[in-house]
Amino acid sequence: MQSSGYEIKLPQFEGPFDLLLFFIERDELNIHDIPIARITNDFLDYLVHMQALNIELASEFIFVAATLMRIKAKMLLPRPELDEEGNEIDPKQDLVQKLVLYKQFKDVSERLRALEEHRLLQAKRGNIAMDLRVAGDHSGQGEELTTFDLYKLMLVYEKLMDLYAARSTDIRHTVVKYPYTIEQQKSAIASLVAINEKLDFSTIVKHSENRVQFVYNFLAILELLQQQLLDLQSGLGFNNFYVMARKN
Repeated sequence: MQSSGYEIKLPQFEGPFDLLLFFIERDELNIHDIPIARITNDFLDYLVHMQALNIELASEFIFVAATLMRIKAKMLLPRPELDEEGNEIDPKQDLVQKLVLYKQFKDVSERLRALEEHRLLQAKRGNIAMDLRVAGDHSGQGEELTTFDLYKLMLVYEKLMDLYAARSTDIRHTVVKYPYTIEQQKSAIASLVAINEKLDFSTIVKHSENRVQFVYNFLAILELLQQQLLDLQSGLGFNNFYVMARKN
């Protein structure tokens, strides 16, 4: 079943990056240092021309147009963005990297197309156009082979590379075994209570080497209270209480 959505596929440009590469090659620009204001104006003029012809704009063209305008606005700001090391961040760096990647895909596809044409001269494969049409009719929405272009292929490749990078990152957790037990801390608390008769909360904090030992001390006090070996008395202020040995 064919998709009901309308896709822009002109004879020259199959996507927004194809259009950007056309401007770069037409004006013989350096792809690593493109004049963003000039190429933005050319891109927007092309979109206005498409709207004048009552051609519905695809979301990819609109997204790239918004990206170009955002980069242009950032470059006009008096204060450039800086990274953690204090170096100036080039706002068009991400766009340039995607353009270079897209151009690599395009060059490879052109070589593969030439190899395909050469192979078709060697072995006849039948009615390929009909085979593609039949495959498109039986595929799900958005999966038609006849509507799959180079720009969508690059997006799929980029997502897969991100997933691979996240998958290849080893996650390591360090488990530290602390030399504390509830029974040991119960004995230590009992000894402190026997010496001081009345033990306040601040003293428990002072006799804890770290947070983990403090947690063990606190759990030991709760267990001694449950076993009715200690009594609890509240004092003035916030979190101020005392523990003492149970008299009977």
